[in-house]
This record gives sequence, C-alpha cells and structure tokens, in this order.
Amino acid sequence: MKKITICLLLLIVSGFLLAQVSNTSGNANSASIYQYSGTLTGTEQLKIRAYIWGQVKQPGLYIVPDNTDLLTLLSSAGGPTENAKLSKIRIIRPTIEGEKVIMVDIEKYMETGDNNIIPIIQPGDTVVVAGSFYYAFTKATKFLSEIALILTVYSTITNLNK
Repeated sequence: MKKITICLLLLIVSGFLLAQVSNTSGNANSASIYQYSGTLTGTEQLKIRAYIWGQVKQPGLYIVPDNTDLLTLLSSAGGPTENAKLSKIRIIRPTIEGEKVIMVDIEKYMETGDNNIIPIIQPGDTVVVAGSFYYAFTKATKFLSEIALILTVYSTITNLNK
C-alpha cells in the first residue's frame, strides 16, 4: 500500500511539473521575405515577415505590410502583457554584416508622443519584448516553490520507509 501511495504522489508531482501550455500560430511559412498581397483599395502592396516574441499576448510570425511600424506590429500581436518592460524593447535586424540590435523605449514615446522613437519594421526583424523585474521575480518564486514541493514529497517518502 505504501508503494502505491508513493507512486501516485510521484505521478501527481511529475505531471504538475511537466504540464505546459502550447501556443501555436497559424501564420504562413514562406521562403521569400516579401509577399505580394494583391490590391488594397486599388493599390498593390508588398508584405514582409516579422517575428514578435516575449511579453505580448500572441507571439509568433506575422506577415505585415512593408511600411508597418513597431506599434502596429505590437498591436497585431494583441498588445503587451501586464508583465512587459516597454522601456527596453529589442529589435534584432538581419543585415549583410550580421545581426544588428536596435533598442526602443516605448514608455518614452508614450510620455512624449515623438513618432521618431518608433521604427519601421524591416523584413526578417525579430521584436523581443522582455519581462519586467516583477515577472522575473514571480518566475523564480514559482520555481522555488516547485523545488520545495519535490523536497516535501521526497521527505514524506523517506519517512514512510522508516
């Protein structure tokens, strides 16, 4: 009976620790950095592929018009989460010389309204919205509580065998 109880506890704890939420995006995958979208109110338009990761509501690959700015891409991704650190958004831009990192402070834009702060997205850009200090703190706390749970189960199992 003790072995069955121990096995059940281990299964519950391992299932709890291994549970993950999957977020998939239905965006298209294409080899070209530009895509032709036909007409938009009688005007031909090219589209580009851009990626957005991190603290946004719907991260993933987005195919957007070639004149899309950072705010439009963020809005397309559902906007930032409450854990987003808007003062340090990174845009990783592929160039001939290698990757170039552009830092953008959207909080400054919200304070000043200066449109020059908001860059236009280029083909292949990856936008990374980092989490705030509070987000990092809650992740660390969750990890430590899971370790404490494992140690509690281990302690219970070793005490049952005595």
